[in-house]
Amino acid sequence: MKVINLGESNSVLNNYVAQMRDKTIQKDSLRFRTNMQRLGNVFGYEISKVLEYSTKEVTTPLGIAQVSTLDTPLVLATIMRAGLPLHQGLLDVFDGAENAFVSAFRKYDRGNEFHINVDYCTCPNIEGKTLILSDTMLATGSSLEVSFNRLRHDGGDPVYTHFVCPIASVYALEYLQKHLPVNTTLWTAAIDEELTSHSYIVPGLGDAGDLAYGAKL
Repeated sequence: MKVINLGESNSVLNNYVAQMRDKTIQKDSLRFRTNMQRLGNVFGYEISKVLEYSTKEVTTPLGIAQVSTLDTPLVLATIMRAGLPLHQGLLDVFDGAENAFVSAFRKYDRGNEFHINVDYCTCPNIEGKTLILSDTMLATGSSLEVSFNRLRHDGGDPVYTHFVCPIASVYALEYLQKHLPVNTTLWTAAIDEELTSHSYIVPGLGDAGDLAYGAKL
């Protein structure tokens, strides 16, 4: 698995991340969702640079233009509910892509021990296509791994997969390097060093789903 950290370079992406992390600014759920969607736009643009293109003729009012346009068949997938604004940002860029959704969440067994429960998955045929799977936070890597495997079980094996996770932990990156196939790239905007005893990222940004859509029971 290849890892690309866009946060290492100076760009406006880091402004969005800073606002999402700020405990005062993030109280505005609309701003939080908007910044997450903006991140999706940035990630989508950067991913578009490594996809396949061919030159096509486009008829204008005054003649014929030669334009290099995207050929790669894409499926955009996200882990609900936190990933929905990020997914929309990617869909803004890849508006012709097919879409898939996975409902995966932590189900605590005893104390701090948990497993990843998948209640729902809907996806098109993914076989031979390029998959872009997004989730806001990458703490342990378990949710991403389980969701990826469920998508492959239901939709087939993609030819290549791009994972988009704005905030990641060192632990998750090490875990996924061992458990994901080589034909994958993980795109992130920040890599944090710590996890709490409940496996939350520090400094992180809190619960992305709650910040985007309100607290849950």
